[in-house]
Amino acid sequence: MTFLRNKNNDSASLHSLKLFNFFMYGTMVIFTGFFQLYLQDIGMSKIEIGSLMAIAPFVSVFANPFWGFWSDRAGDIKRVLLIMMAGTLLLVQWVFQANTYTMIYMAMILFYFFQTPMFSQTNTLILTYIEGTRHKFGAFRLWGSLGWALTAIAAGPVIDRLGSGRISIVFSVMLVLAAVLIFLLPGVQRTSHTASVSLKGFGRLFSNMYFIAFILLGIIVSVPNTANNTFMSIYILELGGSKQMVGLAIFFASIFEIAVFLLFDRFLKRNIHVLVGCLAVVSLLFALRWYLMADASSPIEVAFIQLLHCVTFGGYFYVGVQLTMLFVPRAFQATGQALYTLSWSGISGVIGGIAGGWMFQNFGAQMMYQSGMLLAIMGAIGFGSMWYTLRRQGYHPLNLDENGQEIEEVSTTE
Repeated sequence: MTFLRNKNNDSASLHSLKLFNFFMYGTMVIFTGFFQLYLQDIGMSKIEIGSLMAIAPFVSVFANPFWGFWSDRAGDIKRVLLIMMAGTLLLVQWVFQANTYTMIYMAMILFYFFQTPMFSQTNTLILTYIEGTRHKFGAFRLWGSLGWALTAIAAGPVIDRLGSGRISIVFSVMLVLAAVLIFLLPGVQRTSHTASVSLKGFGRLFSNMYFIAFILLGIIVSVPNTANNTFMSIYILELGGSKQMVGLAIFFASIFEIAVFLLFDRFLKRNIHVLVGCLAVVSLLFALRWYLMADASSPIEVAFIQLLHCVTFGGYFYVGVQLTMLFVPRAFQATGQALYTLSWSGISGVIGGIAGGWMFQNFGAQMMYQSGMLLAIMGAIGFGSMWYTLRRQGYHPLNLDENGQEIEEVSTTE
């Protein structure tokens, strides 16, 4: 359990948490949305770009559990995040100074070790600060979407003028602002000793078959999404678009996530079988999105299709965070969120980057998106089956302490 030291003033003091999310996500969209264009400018092919971008999810397979475990063990998410941000800030300078493919690959491996877990640890930071208060997750996470959207549309013209080689400057300024805001967060105290979190307890997370099925289905659904994140900007340029159009597409993809988070906060029940049913619907909407992307013939069409991002990835992200909270014992929330992040940015990212780049290079974007549609349909069938089973049988998880020992059996059926 956690509680704010200044709980009476938490509404005012937690404004810095909202701004932190704004600048953190704004920082990441600069790299995620425009770095591929830099790689193309220095002469990399689509397969090389896809392979390089696949380093991120490959590294995150190890980095997310590593940082998640140490966040749980240290019990100080602020300090862990600051270490990760400092490493990211230093290594991004090396990434843009590297002048050979070998050096870029080496720099990116180290950069991603610090950078990729920041999304999951930011989610844990929000959940830690709002625990035991009247605040809801979506009210804070929507500021991340706002930062992602507004920074994307503002960064397009700036990077167009400065040149893609100057991305590191814009990235660094935003990251420093985010780090400053962490220091403004109120103190947090824990009522349990999280330093006792053990590797045995971590291993017990894998005994929950529903959680494992959730992670595996998430990988299937997220493969085409990671391929889209990697190659959408190049797809827009190939259709005759500009960097400003890339920024507009990213803006459309995230601005309406705000409404989705608010609606989910207001109406969505935190019931496991309801949440799993939502993921089945989201997977079908993903399939529709990839069908439309395969059929697009102009950059403006691609930009407007990204409006579906708010209810596809936005819905999947929000529901997945809530499901992870229900599937994973309290003592392992940071670890659980890290493992969940792997389902949409880790293993799926490796497959989406490499396989997506190969398909784009050899068969074109249309085939890449058509394959993504089939994967999304498979995910919808899987989540639908899981929903049916949970609705009939209910869910009876084991409640574990920090050392992975069973406390009591609890039921979440309604």
